[in-house]
Formats: sequence, C-alpha cells, structure tokens
Amino acid sequence: MPGGVAVFDYNGDGRPDIFFTNGANIATLRKDSPKYRNRLFRNDGNGVFTDVTDAAGLAGTGYDMGVAIGDYDNDGHPDIFVAGLYKNTLYHNNGNGTFTDVTVKAGLNKSQDPQYGPLWAVAAVWVDINNDGLLDLFVVNYMQWTYSDKPLCAFRGVADYCHPRYYKPTPDQLFINNGDGTFRDASVEWGLSNHPGKGMGAGIADYDLDGRQDIFVTNDGDYEFLFHNLGNKFEEVAFDAGVALPEDGNFISGMGLDFRDFNNDGYPDIAYVALNNQTFPIYENTGKGSFRDVTTSSGMRDASMSMAGYGAGFYDFDNDGWKDLFVTRGHVESMPVPGADIDQYNTVFHNPGKTGKWLPLTAEAGLSAAPGARHRGVAFGDLDGDGRVDVVATALGADAEIWMNRSPNSNHWLDIALQGTKSNRDGIGARIMVVTKSGAQYNQMTTSVGYASSSDGPVHFGLGTDAVVQSIEIHWPSGRVQTFKEVKADQIFKATEPLN
Repeated sequence: MPGGVAVFDYNGDGRPDIFFTNGANIATLRKDSPKYRNRLFRNDGNGVFTDVTDAAGLAGTGYDMGVAIGDYDNDGHPDIFVAGLYKNTLYHNNGNGTFTDVTVKAGLNKSQDPQYGPLWAVAAVWVDINNDGLLDLFVVNYMQWTYSDKPLCAFRGVADYCHPRYYKPTPDQLFINNGDGTFRDASVEWGLSNHPGKGMGAGIADYDLDGRQDIFVTNDGDYEFLFHNLGNKFEEVAFDAGVALPEDGNFISGMGLDFRDFNNDGYPDIAYVALNNQTFPIYENTGKGSFRDVTTSSGMRDASMSMAGYGAGFYDFDNDGWKDLFVTRGHVESMPVPGADIDQYNTVFHNPGKTGKWLPLTAEAGLSAAPGARHRGVAFGDLDGDGRVDVVATALGADAEIWMNRSPNSNHWLDIALQGTKSNRDGIGARIMVVTKSGAQYNQMTTSVGYASSSDGPVHFGLGTDAVVQSIEIHWPSGRVQTFKEVKADQIFKATEPLN
C-alpha cells in the first residue's frame, strides 16, 4: 500500500526537492526504527540531493501513507499534509528550512469517526472548495482495518493480502479552512458521510466549468465517486456522469489517477489505473456534464490489460503539445500470480493527439533500465531545470527511482508559475489556456496527481515547434480572468493574479 512521494520546492531556491512517506512497525504503528523514517531530500543542483530530514523535523512518528502539498496559510511557503493509518499530520513550513507539527492546533487530529471507528487515510487533496481564497483539505479514507498477528487470508497456503471485500468501507472527509490556522470538519455538512467507500485516490478539476472544483475519487473494488460541487455541499453523480464503473461494468481496484484535459478540448478528462486484467480506464469529457468511456476505442484496453498500475499522471514528456500518461506499475500481491508479473516496469503511454491510439512505451522509453518492482507512488517535476518533466517513483521494499527525462529537446515549452492574491496563493484550481499558431491547449493548477502523492510546481505546457505563445488566458478561482500576449517559450513565466 504505502509509498507516497512529493516533488516541491520547500525552501524557495527554485529547485524541486523530494519528500517520501514511510511506514512503521505494523503491530504498534510507531516508527520504532530508523528504517521507518520519512525522508526529505534537498535538491542541491547538478544531480545531487542531501538528506535534510532531521534539520527539517519531518521524520514522522506513525504509519504514513500519502502526502499532499499546499500553502494553506498563504504565507508563500508550501506546507505538508501527511495521510496515515489512524493518524494524519499537518506540517507548517516555517520558511527557514524547518517544519512544525501543527496537527492538533489546526484541528486536524480527527482520525476517529464515531460510527466507523479509526480511519485509514491513503491520500489527500488541497483544494479551495468554497472559493474564499483559502485552501481546504479533502482526505481520502480507505477501509476499516485492525491489526492481528493471525492471518485472515491466504494465497496457496501462505498468508497474503486480503481482497477489499473482506473489509467495511469508510467515508472521506472535508476540512474547511477557517483562515486563522485552524480547520473545521465539514464532512457531514457537505454530504460525504453519506458515501462510505474504499478510497485510494482523488483528483480535482472543474469538469463542468461552473467555477467550482469537483472531486473524483477512486475506490478499491467498489463504485468510483464523482463529487459535484454545488457551492455548499456535494452531490455524488458518478452514475449519472458515466464514471461509476468501467466499460464492462465490473468492480475494479481503482488506484491512482489524474483529472486533466488530455485531448485539448478545454474540458478535464479522467484516467485512473487498476490491476492486471482490469484495464486502465480513460474517460473523455463530453462537455455536457458527463463522460464517455474511451478505454477500448483509444487502445488503452489492449495496451493495459496485462499491467497492474498504482500511480498515474498526465504530463507532456516530449513537449509536443499533447499530454502523455505515466504509470507506476507493480502488483498488489507479494506471491506469484498465474499469468501476471509481481514486479513490473513502469510505462509511459504516448498521447497520439487527435488520431491514433495510446502507445505504451516501456523499454523504448528507457524504463526497463532498472529492475521491475512493486511500484506505488509517483510525483513529477523538472528536477534539473531543462524544461522537461522528470519523474520520481517509489516501490515496496526497494530503492526509490528518479527518472530523468532525456526526450529530444528540440521542442519548446512554457512553465507558468502562479501566485494568487484574492485566490489561494498557490492558484490551485486555476484553469489556463495557451494559444500558439498550432492551436490551443489547456491545463490547470493542482498538486494532487498520482497515487498518495503530490506534485507542486509550475503548470507545464509543451509547445512543439512554436517558439512564441500568442496568448495565455488564466481563469483564477476568484473568477478573475487574466490575459497575456506574445510570450516567449522556454521559460518559467510568473503570473500574479491582478488585485482588481
């Protein structure tokens, strides 16, 4: 299960750093050995990282799973929320290279539900759910579980992973930011308590372009959720929108996801991953409040049927103007499964654009250069500042992996770094349209990508052969619209939300 990773610039030096979550003694849920510590690595440039965990105060204490990055107090320093088993942690970034555990002070020490008992959080999303300029927190909870030294399930006579059907679901949570460093639990008020599930991941996007952020949640062996934001509560519309089940109608093990426009029509689409023989579903936004399952027609069904995926992210890795899909792969089982590899290589699916089908690239992309593994978390960022998006991946019981993007760099690119004023400082939820002579493409600001992971950085656009962007149009969460003209490519372009 575990393996969350974040790529973010914690110290403001312009170089993305890396934070890894880690587990604990499964019987005590305590980090009683150095091997269980979380890790923060500072990017020193030139391919060198330094472990600064102790200095930063981020070693952790419990069984940690996921990580979400967001500047919840709008002070210009990215903060860290760590989701875990029976215990979540909020670390405030002090702006001097250190962090302070403010979980209790913030009112986020609420991992116990009166009806469902202790909660197992896998992931979280920072999102301004009510457009008040403050980041709120959506926590993805898995299922009811208690430790026992007696095996509940066995595979070929050996104790192993139990299918989710053996466990009861739990609801997700929503915490509204009060603006004074504290949060209030709005889970009941917003209707989340009515929808228990077995959550594994969540992504945000304004899928119907009504100015409010919606949330898609993957569940393990259950219906997926699409929480449509009505402004003061959620309505769960996955069935009506066509995303509750994949095209064959079977329950699958929904894992990591991305909620982003991959076909450049201006409407956010959905892709998530699952296990062998379950496919990686792809949903195309119709622009009419619903989605079309294009898993088979896009070639993804045939390409992914033999794969098990955990993390997924839409990024334009070759800067051709079309977002590709990177997937961390590896089976859930620890024992051999007939017809399936336990340890797997990661894969990037090349976006064919308007014609053709998704093309799976593994060895061709260089991803077989490291041994196969039970990969889990994945985060994205330009680690060396060359305009190409790099990848950090985790695996169970194995080394972490950093995959440097060495795609031919003849194509141009543009990264847009947002700073909100009336909107949240990160600009999370902002929609961006970039127009070049080749046409328009769209992206959005979010730090919630992959599985139990977070990617905080400028919004990336590949531009192909176009060296000049004709226009940039930013729709801020506040409702303000900002336009820039004639912007040169191959730079990090800083955009500050106008005050009026």
